[in-house]
Order: sequence, then C-alpha cells, then structure tokens
Amino acid sequence: MKAFMKRLWARFKVRLKERREDLAVKRAEGLHQKKHNKLKFKTNGIFTWSDYKNPGFRVLYGFMLLILFLFLLAAIMPAVWLFISSFKNTAELYQVPYILWPAHFDIGKIAEVWNYINFTKYFSNSVIVVVGAVIAAVVFNGVLAYAIAIIKPRGYKIVFAAVMLSYMIPAITSIVPLFKQIVALNLIDSYIPLWFVFGANAFYFVMFKTYFDSIPKALIEAARLDGANDLQIFFLIVAPLSRPIIGVVAILTTTAAWSDFLLPYLVLQNTDMQTVMVKIFSIQSTIATSGDFTPDMLLMLLCISIIPQIVIFAIFQKQITGTSVTSGLKE
Repeated sequence: MKAFMKRLWARFKVRLKERREDLAVKRAEGLHQKKHNKLKFKTNGIFTWSDYKNPGFRVLYGFMLLILFLFLLAAIMPAVWLFISSFKNTAELYQVPYILWPAHFDIGKIAEVWNYINFTKYFSNSVIVVVGAVIAAVVFNGVLAYAIAIIKPRGYKIVFAAVMLSYMIPAITSIVPLFKQIVALNLIDSYIPLWFVFGANAFYFVMFKTYFDSIPKALIEAARLDGANDLQIFFLIVAPLSRPIIGVVAILTTTAAWSDFLLPYLVLQNTDMQTVMVKIFSIQSTIATSGDFTPDMLLMLLCISIIPQIVIFAIFQKQITGTSVTSGLKE
C-alpha cells in the first residue's frame, strides 16, 4: 500500500509539472499573440506594423528608445543627486575625492530641518497660494474659454483677439505695472494678487478653449433642450467631460505657483506670510554669514520643497490620459 501511494504521488507530480508547463506555453503564446495583434493593427504613431517587420526600422526603434532613456536619466538625475546629497553632512559634501553615497541615511534629519526653521508655517503658506491659484486658474480661465468656445456672445471675437494679443507680451515686462496696481489696491501682504495672476493666464485659456472646441455640440444642444442654462451646462456637462484638461491645468498651475518666487517676494513682505521659495532664498542669502544653517541642511530643505509637485503629478496623471469626451454621446 505504501509503495502504491508513492507511485501515485510521483505520477501526480509528473502530471502537475506537465500541466504547469502546458499553461506556461499557452500563456506565452497568448501574450505573443496579443502583442502580435496589437502591433498588427497599429496605424498611428511614428512606426506602423509594416515598419516593425523591417529590420532596419527595428534598429532605429531601439536607437530611439536608447535616446529617450538617456533623456530620462538626464531629467531624473538632478533630483536623485539632490535626494542623496541631502543626507550627507557638510564634510561629506566637500570631501575630495567626491563620494556619491553618504555614510549614513538619517531619516530623522528631515524632521530636524523641518522643525529648525518652523517649516510648517511656510509650507502652509505655499499650500494656500497653490490651492487658490488652482481654483482661480480652472474657474476663471475655464469660464472665459467656455464663453468664447461654446456660448459665443456678441463681440467674443474681439475678446479672443485681446487675450491672444496679451499672450504675445512677455510676463516679465508687466511686473512693474502689476506691482503698482497691487500697491494702489492696498493688496500688499495678501494672497489675492497671487491667485488672480493665475486666474488671468492666456496659456491656460487657450488650452481650455482648444479642448472645449472638441466637445460634441450635440451634448450642449441636448442639455439646452432639457432646460439647462449656461452655468448648469458648464458645471454639470462641460466640466466633468474636461477632467483631463483640468488635470493638466492644475498640474501646471501647481508647479508654477509652488515654484514662483518674484511676485511672492514683492507682495508678501510680512515674514509670517512667506512661501517656501521665498524662505529658501532668504536662508540661502544669509547662509554664508550664519553658521547655524549648514549647506547640507539647505539641500535637505530643497529636497523637501520638490516633494509636493511630485505628489500632485502622481494624483493627476490618470486624469490626463483618461476620460473620453464622447463617452456620453449616443450615436
């Protein structure tokens, strides 16, 4: 009986192994067939299916991937170097010969630098600026683009031409008259000017208008037949369909508002209202005469300052590539 059970168990293991091998082969064939079909029906992009069958194009395609990989390294290496160097001490930063890795990765250094300058206050100030700027950029530019692209009231072409004309004026040339208007309106030490600057951005307006032009008119006409007014159409139909472009504008606005230095430096003269970038500049300008804040602590502060932009991009990236405009249209 014992010998019979051994033979049965051995036969079972052989059959199980054969079954696993068959499944692996079928799975590999399925993946290959899926990839084959995907390439076979590819009609857009630089290379099509007929190009992939040419060995010369395959070599060119591999070379293009190599170039893109090198560009990727060039883009991420500064951030990687900043992250690694922020954990070094001052002696390791200036050590000869240069060493890439610090002797110790002390995670507690983040809290030490954060608490040393009371970074929560400046971080909160930047968050206030970013949130207000994103809301202003999406609502103001979106509503104006909606009026120009869909409602089209009398004289909309003149307004569109004026906006496009302002797009040709370099932003730096308007900083002096803009600051004079802020002073005249008594808006110094206020976040409102920083919000409105992003709420009147010709680039964001053009992005919204271009996207709104692609929305099927049948959706708008159907909503009007159902009794919806212009504001209801915008907030209930156009805005939900425009989540990809809203995500793009939100990312661009967040990056610009978070990293903006000149206007916050001029407007926010109260040190308790300073943003992260203004505070970093203040520390950098006095680090040579102050022995308390060392260069490695400044690098850690810079590393902390870029984290929110990475997080915001991770949140919005799916909305950029998702949401079909025609998903609610029945042919």
